[in-house]
Formats: sequence, structure tokens, C-alpha cells
Amino acid sequence: MNPAHDNSNDEFLVRVRDYAERVLRPAALSTDRTGVHADRIDELGGLGLLNHLAPRASGGLAIDRDTDRRVHEIISGACFNTWLVWAQHAPLAGRIAATGAPVSALAARILRGELLLGAGVSDVRRFPEHYVRARKAANGWVFDGTLSWVSGWGLNSALTVSAVEPDTETVVTALVPVGERTRSTGPLRLGAVAGSRTARVRLDEVFVPDENVLTTQSLDRARVEDAGTASDARAHHFGLAETILTELEHSTAPLAADVAATWRPRVAEIRSTAYALADETTAAGGGAHRLDQRLATKVASGEALSAISRALLIARSGRGLGDDDTAQLHARSVLFVLVQGQTADVRRAQLAALAR
Repeated sequence: MNPAHDNSNDEFLVRVRDYAERVLRPAALSTDRTGVHADRIDELGGLGLLNHLAPRASGGLAIDRDTDRRVHEIISGACFNTWLVWAQHAPLAGRIAATGAPVSALAARILRGELLLGAGVSDVRRFPEHYVRARKAANGWVFDGTLSWVSGWGLNSALTVSAVEPDTETVVTALVPVGERTRSTGPLRLGAVAGSRTARVRLDEVFVPDENVLTTQSLDRARVEDAGTASDARAHHFGLAETILTELEHSTAPLAADVAATWRPRVAEIRSTAYALADETTAAGGGAHRLDQRLATKVASGEALSAISRALLIARSGRGLGDDDTAQLHARSVLFVLVQGQTADVRRAQLAALAR
């Protein structure tokens, strides 16, 4: 059977969509104010969303790439804060399984969907000005430094951390259990994704055994892979866009539906192009394959989101700025999308488009 037409994938999507509409969407405004709670993670786990990419032999659902994209669209469209917390964790079961290597006890728990991971991998972009330092030790590594951004703090049992050994410029990515030597320096006061429980986290000479190391690679290679990932318009862009377009279509304001009618085909075109380029890049081995086109598509996605979120605010008029209105929630979520994964190449492409 072609995995793209696997009935179990369709049934899984139905369950996820039902949960998103019954639970996530009605609570999205309150979640932004009070934060994602532990019961939300339990619910995601009960749906299989903490290990949906893991092999069936490990207790996972072995979901294919197209279905995974749809899941990201559904969750991000229903509650962007919940999506961000979940998205830090979601890819790791698949990544662990793809290595084909023996897994540690901690990695096995991830494959079984028993815990939630946070992620602290983006500081590698700022080396050597700011980074988590890796030092080789007997049977492992020692990580020391501050992670600039960890979402879901307080819900995470472990973190995925990328650290740099400065002398050799080796990037070590590993699973790090949350414990006494992993402490928050305080929550970040964010104007967007305020409910994502995002914090800076200090790693104080944390020993990481070799069995919990996922990869070691050169800094150059890590930057190539990061640039490749960060350069794409991704599923959560289109989940958020779908929600905004739908709210425009249901607006009573004159011309709001016309705005949606204008932008819906454009968003669909950007989505189709983005996914095709991403698939082509994966088939080509990743990296900088067709980088200019991918960057242009990501910029176009951001511009579309900006335009339709402004339209929704205008359609709602002054009440759209109230904290009980989704227009301001979506507009702030769009601001986050514009700066998320913002490598130097992405920033240049965005500013160049605005300068034109």
C-alpha cells in the first residue's frame, strides 16, 4: 500500500482535527494568556502525537511526510502556542529512528512517546559570539552555557541541545535530561507566543554520555543543514494562514471575504511551491539546493501572512486589538513566524524584498 493513501493515516488526521477543533481552538486565547498546561501534553500523547513519526515496532505510528505536514497545519491553525511547544519535540522520534543506531534508554522513551522534549539548537548560529560550549570527557561530553530559547519549559523532561567544541569547531547534538544542572534563568517576556512557556535555560557543566549523542559534525556542515531547514516556508505557515483566511471569509465586514478570495489561491500556490521545493531538496541531499527559490518562497509566505493578518485586524476594527479577539492573536503569531529560524540569509531576503 502506498503510505500516502494509508487509511490509518487518514483516520489519524480525523482524530487530530477533531481534537484541534474541540479542544485547542476554543482555548487558544486563554492558552496564550495562561500558557500551555501539562494536561495538554498528556492529551497530545494520548493521540499518539509525541511519537507519531516513530516506527510501529517502537510503539509509534510511522506517519508519512505528507500526513505529518497536515498535522502541523492542523495544530498550528488551531492553537499556535500549543503547536510551538509540540513542534520542539515532534521531529525527534523520526530523527532517532532514522539513524538506525542502537538507542539509549532515554531515546527509547522518546520513541515510545513517554516524555516531552524541549529544543535548544539555534545558538550554533551565533558561534563564536554566543553558544553552548562542548568539552570532550571520558565516555561523553560536558555541555556548559545558556540556551537562548527553550519552549515548553516546565513541561520538558529532556532537551535536544546543540553545543560547539570551539577548538575543533565540532557541533555535538545530544539529548540532555532536565535536572539540577539545567535551570531556567527566567521566562522570556514575549509579545508573541506568550503562552509557549519559553525561557532561557542555563546548562551548568552537564555531563552527556556518548549514548545520548545524536550527531557530531563540523560547524560548516551544521550551518549548511541549518540554513537548508530555515530557508523553507513550512507547514505551520499554512496552518496559520488557513485559520486567518477562514475568519476573513466569515467576517461581516464589507470586502473581508473579497480579501480572502484574493489571497486564498496565492497562499495555495505558495504552499504547493514550498512543499515541492522541500521534497526536491530532500531528494537532492539537502543543503543549499535551489536556495534562492526557497528563500523567495519563504519571503512570499511571510508577506501573505502579514497581509491577511492585517486585513483581519482591519475587518475587526478596534475590537480586534482586545485580548479576547483572535485577530490580535493571529497578528502576533505572524510576527513570530517572520523571525523564527531567521538565519542571515533569511533576514537578507526578507529585508531585500521590503526594500524593493
